[in-house]
Amino acid sequence: MTEDPCLLSAAEAGRRIAARRLSPVTYVEALLARIARVEDRVQAYITVLAEPALAAARRAEAEIAAGRWRGPLHGVPFAVKDNYFTAGVRTTAGSRLMLDHVPDTTAAIIARLEAAGAILLGKLNTWEYGTGNGGVYFDLPFAPARNPWDLTRFTGGSSTGAGAAVAAGIAPFALGSDTGGSIRLPAAACGLAGLKATYGRVSRAGVLPNCWSLDVTGALCWTAEDSAIVLSVIAGHDPADPGSATEPVPDYRAGLQDGVAGLTIGLVAAEGVSPEIAAGIAAAAAVFEDLGARLVEARLPAPLVDYRRAASLINWSESLSIHEADFRDRASLMGQALRDKMTSGSLVRAADYLAAQRLRRQLARATDALFGGCDLLLLPGAFHVAPRFDDASGTMAFTRESAMNIANLSGHPAMSVLTGFDADGLPLNAQIMGRHFDEAMVLRAAAALEAATPHRARRPVL
Repeated sequence: MTEDPCLLSAAEAGRRIAARRLSPVTYVEALLARIARVEDRVQAYITVLAEPALAAARRAEAEIAAGRWRGPLHGVPFAVKDNYFTAGVRTTAGSRLMLDHVPDTTAAIIARLEAAGAILLGKLNTWEYGTGNGGVYFDLPFAPARNPWDLTRFTGGSSTGAGAAVAAGIAPFALGSDTGGSIRLPAAACGLAGLKATYGRVSRAGVLPNCWSLDVTGALCWTAEDSAIVLSVIAGHDPADPGSATEPVPDYRAGLQDGVAGLTIGLVAAEGVSPEIAAGIAAAAAVFEDLGARLVEARLPAPLVDYRRAASLINWSESLSIHEADFRDRASLMGQALRDKMTSGSLVRAADYLAAQRLRRQLARATDALFGGCDLLLLPGAFHVAPRFDDASGTMAFTRESAMNIANLSGHPAMSVLTGFDADGLPLNAQIMGRHFDEAMVLRAAAALEAATPHRARRPVL
């Protein structure tokens, strides 16, 4: 094998491991060596679990040699945002308030991945408590993760380390969380496949909550195939999560190569999208049309400001209700972004929160009605390419000026996909949104776009 195993997709690494052409031990050793080479620049990890990962790799290798192969993730490492609880391993949530917190439980979907033979490699950088106000203030206990495409640039938030790690080739895939785009924004900034599944599709048990009615957990991956494999493992009902859905879970790999011929895709425009991002969306639409899809115009039922206003009021209020004791007693230990968000939550009246929830229901119904005439929607995600860290207004705009919270409010599955690169080599993005619990169709379209374009062959050079 001539290429660096760290640059394999999770799916390809899993195939080579199953065929005994790649040793899980060799794979983990290669990733640890790459982390040692680049981590001081990328700053994706808070905790690297080198010895436990190597021990798990040795177990996986022995099991596979004995004919006890567990599936396509057996022997494949992964990393998780540090708001996921890990029994016996520090979980900081990127905060001074939790620097010494060692849980006695493990998040449900980490346990599902480990049961499938995947290997936990480490805990990843995050905005404090996995949330914030969109700004980067360099006031947290860990330096912010850097974008591997240009280390002077933002990764998107709040799953900062997850985006950086997968793009840098120091984790084949990573778990994040998404309340208003926190999986899809880093995926957009770092050129990844980032899927927010339908609300309730993936368990949140054992993940530090941010906003009960909007939080979704999921993965950032290199390809749609990787996303399908991971989702097939982590999706499903969990009685430990009160919001967990009971819908049956398909094998998301089945039909992944069926393409988009005969599908109707609604093309949604939005004001404020940069010319480069708009050109990438147009290019993706043209690819889908060339592949046999029918493109039709689709209009959002309300201005984006309505979605943003409702999402903000709900998020601020619920976050404060979860973390009020910390804000009341230890706000001096919080970074500015979290402290500002908690302050905003304290100013929201009950009447405002209830009005936002009513507006949310109206927007969700009206958004769902778009699928009466479409199989999928193609729409903007992040409106800009990743800004430089020294552009404070740019990092705020990258977070706030997006169409990500549409799917959080409506509960629909939505995926950030790579649509090309700008003149500076920075990733461009779009969103593909599907019907409730039809992640399979979203993944199918994303896979078709990847297969028809050369973008996934391009990697950051570190």
